[in-house]
Amino acid sequence: MRLRAMLWMLLGLFALPLHAAAMKVALSQPSVSPDGSRIAFVANGGIWSVASQGGQAHLLVADDDGNDSRPLYSPDGKQLAFQSDGGGEASGIYLLDLASGVVRRLTWADGGNQLDAWSRDGQWIYFSSARDNVGGMAGVYRVRASGGTPMPVSLERYRNESMAAPSPDGMSLAVVGGGMGDWQWWRHGRSHIDEGAVWLLRDDGSHQYRRLTADDARAEWPMWAADGNTLYYMSDRSGAENIWRVPLGGGSESALTRFADGRVLWPSLAANGKLLAFERDFGIWTLDPASGHAAPLTITLAGAIRGPQPEHENLSHGYSQIALSPDGKKLALIAHGEVFATDAADGGHARRVTRTAAEEYDLAWAPDSRRLVYGSSRDGHGQLYLYDFASGKETALTHGAGSDTAPRFSPDGKQLAFLRNDRELCVLDIASGKLRSVVKARIDLPRPLDSTAPFAWSPDGRWLAYLDFGPRMFRNVHAVALADGRQVMLSSLANTDADNVSWSADGRSVLFTTGQRTEEGQVARVDLLPRTPVFREDRFQDLFKAKADDDKHKGKAGDHADDKPPAKPVRIDADGIRERLSLLPVGLDVGAAQISPDGKSLLLTAQVAGTTNLYSWSLDPLAKEPPVARQLTHTPGDKQDAQFSADGKQVFYLDAGKIQSLKLDDKGDAKPEALAVDAAMEVDFDSEKRVVFEQAWRWLRDTFHDPAMHGTDWNAVHTTYAPLVANAATPAALYRLLNLMVGELDASHSGARAPQKRESITGRLGLLFDRAEYEAHGRLRIASVLPLSPAAVAGGIEPGDYLLAIDGEPLDAASNLAQRLAHRIGDKVSLRIAANAAGTRAREVAVKPIDSRDLSELVYRAWTADLSELVYRAWTADSRAYVAKASGGRLGYVHLRDMSYASLQDFYKDLDAQNATRDGVVIDIRNNFGGFVNAYALDVLARRPYLNMTFRGFDQAEPARSILGQRALERPTVLITNRVTLSDGEDFSEGYRALGLGKIVGEPTAGWIIYTSAGKLIDGGTVRLPFITITDNHGQPMEDHPRPVDIPVSRPLGESFQGKDSELDAAVGSLLGTVGGSGKS
Repeated sequence: MRLRAMLWMLLGLFALPLHAAAMKVALSQPSVSPDGSRIAFVANGGIWSVASQGGQAHLLVADDDGNDSRPLYSPDGKQLAFQSDGGGEASGIYLLDLASGVVRRLTWADGGNQLDAWSRDGQWIYFSSARDNVGGMAGVYRVRASGGTPMPVSLERYRNESMAAPSPDGMSLAVVGGGMGDWQWWRHGRSHIDEGAVWLLRDDGSHQYRRLTADDARAEWPMWAADGNTLYYMSDRSGAENIWRVPLGGGSESALTRFADGRVLWPSLAANGKLLAFERDFGIWTLDPASGHAAPLTITLAGAIRGPQPEHENLSHGYSQIALSPDGKKLALIAHGEVFATDAADGGHARRVTRTAAEEYDLAWAPDSRRLVYGSSRDGHGQLYLYDFASGKETALTHGAGSDTAPRFSPDGKQLAFLRNDRELCVLDIASGKLRSVVKARIDLPRPLDSTAPFAWSPDGRWLAYLDFGPRMFRNVHAVALADGRQVMLSSLANTDADNVSWSADGRSVLFTTGQRTEEGQVARVDLLPRTPVFREDRFQDLFKAKADDDKHKGKAGDHADDKPPAKPVRIDADGIRERLSLLPVGLDVGAAQISPDGKSLLLTAQVAGTTNLYSWSLDPLAKEPPVARQLTHTPGDKQDAQFSADGKQVFYLDAGKIQSLKLDDKGDAKPEALAVDAAMEVDFDSEKRVVFEQAWRWLRDTFHDPAMHGTDWNAVHTTYAPLVANAATPAALYRLLNLMVGELDASHSGARAPQKRESITGRLGLLFDRAEYEAHGRLRIASVLPLSPAAVAGGIEPGDYLLAIDGEPLDAASNLAQRLAHRIGDKVSLRIAANAAGTRAREVAVKPIDSRDLSELVYRAWTADLSELVYRAWTADSRAYVAKASGGRLGYVHLRDMSYASLQDFYKDLDAQNATRDGVVIDIRNNFGGFVNAYALDVLARRPYLNMTFRGFDQAEPARSILGQRALERPTVLITNRVTLSDGEDFSEGYRALGLGKIVGEPTAGWIIYTSAGKLIDGGTVRLPFITITDNHGQPMEDHPRPVDIPVSRPLGESFQGKDSELDAAVGSLLGTVGGSGKS
């Protein structure tokens, strides 16, 4: 880690002052020193210090390659704790000695941390982390400031606790719990999921919690008054964000500030209680708690963050698109938003075609292989440009305020078809520049949500086949004749997904990919004329015709010797065309398809078991064997832009952003090879950040589900943030601004994410330790062993045992267990275990540490790969046992953790034979993060019996649905939701109510439901793009309107430590009332 830590006076001698207000540098995350004399804060990814009255600020610490944030003064004012992404750990915690400039690292574990507070005695540092929990839910930890292994102070499975603040006497801890407001603190507004309360935890091991504030608004960043009798915090209960306070001895909450708009973020209170600072209007404000007077500080930055410098790079991967020329000799590609071209045979150094501070997109070669068309957003919209390789000249083809995409040359190269604003299919005559509109329809979605190939030219250049969204968003193929505008509907499938329109070389068929969200993608073929028989005998006769043609043309010289014969005129017989559509029985989940030049095979990009590879499929009607998908590649990387060479003997494609080619032999087998290409360019963060900002702002403008942008003046937002972005010196500063910009929309399913660095991965054992024993004596006494974890599987490790050493290296109070297990996933690690601290009769136990990744990414692995999966399984097993006991064995239980396909399969599995014998089943979707399969899960609950079947030799008649393979529970159910039930989980709740399936118990859902996608930004980061509005059957938007419950129950923090779940209790009671009778313990 490259750190700068200097004395303030020395910094003042050499630094040039930068007035933060004049230069529009965003200042954030203030921390007031204990005596209130100084304020540390963050600017451009570095940490600075300024007098509490404002003035010249001096740089304390910065990491050019990381992101330093969240400074916190120690109680004696001699140290500064802070977070940094340097060192490979997400938000690792470090300590800066302000006198010497020495920096020490305190944490190493994966999972991310949020630095919260110091203890008043300066011995402990508190932070929140999801490292030992599931679903991204945080628990509260503390680590000794001198170093050691962090211990959980409060860790409740599948509950979120954060923003811890220890009381001045060290006896209590204020925490924020209930919602997930800490996840999207940057959102200017809230949903139910963001609402929480400040709780008081008695830190004596009793797990006694007391709620201090209401939980109907944001309640964040609690701070203790010096006397310990009052808590300050930020809340938007009044409609705007303000500083509030609540007396602990009794009395109501009250607002200390009276802002009517704007933000109040990351407040900090001096230990003496006399000065409070917070972030507002991209600057630092101070507040006198006694008078309530608040004012902004004028701050000048004396120093600078160097940030990423322009670097000359030879990019060999990370390409976003490739396009092979028709002659198969050249390859165009896009790297970092710039267009390059190279030799398709040898690769090597690529010629740079564009040099713009903008994104280029959508490559298309002219048939002569000498000219290239591409789109560019350099004008702020999206226009098409033509580059002539012979002259080196670029020409603008289109103009105006529209967005032009998807260029395609006509077969003769004289015309260019493209989409304008996604709704208009246009044709441009290249020679004359004459432009005409051919079709106006709902052809595509805006970039970057657009399709790969939404239209295609017919071989004779007289027709265009294109996609159109019809009623119910069914997407089908139409054709339009360019001569007279006549339109023909070619397909009428009830599918919402369609792409990859292509025309067979003989002009007799149109092919496209089609499907539904939860079904395998298929390839549809439409025969434009009734198919006539093809005879193998004719193929033999054609051999002689080919010889005769060769003799006829022999001796002809000139440039046209290789010209193709004119394409036959394409004819479309609309009568009976509906019956001439067929779905090819490929048996794969097809994402893209391309026809070979000879029309005899398809090149498929398809998924099997979540892995994308290339396959071939025969279209030859005279093939000796029935067609079977033949796998061409066998690598785990994402494949895209797969395309045939002109002779059909070679395929080029991208594999995880790298260019690959494969040669096809006569049997269709493939031999993949990497094509070594380097695209040389200067990667300049200062220029690129502006492109990233414009991309994110424009994409949201064009795709956001509400054209009114939730009432936000989006142009004014651009005006506000553009100068701030211009002065952002680091990627961390840029993406913080992007998230704040996105937050102005007050929308769910939003946010921006910087390109992700590879983090160091910590091996996990599945052990939790006795905090009291460790903090008092420095010994790791095992408190619990997670079922199926490495420690449990290894055997010989029990609660009460001591962990004494790892691979022979003793552990003591200063040892950090995560540091010892860094980069040890999958390794053989030896643990020294003993029944007592003295190590009597110690034994060595070999374990294989596993990963700790968070399941909120919806990536599921076997138990050998993911600790959070094991935590989830243990929680589910406990809940199932709880319901069984509470209902006297009468009720079953199943939890749906999200609405992914994988969870749907788990749902089918968990509704097992045992659940099918219960009188009813509790359906739990608390903490469900959504997905897309709600309808399939609801079907299982909604189906009613109407037939029974009895096998010979069996006396009992059984429900026919199950015997015939249709999943149906056919039992009464009750549903449990909470405020972290979001997105498609809320769709499930709404469907459950609308279909009258049973009572709903718990908390109203998150009110967090817009269907979203994401766009990849030019630097490799992403921005989420919520683009589909969800309404219920009454027309009410579900965004910000939580789905109600029939029986409201809100589970208090700490309840599970008492062996109780009040929401499950209410659900069991309700369902037993439905089925009759009562449970027993």
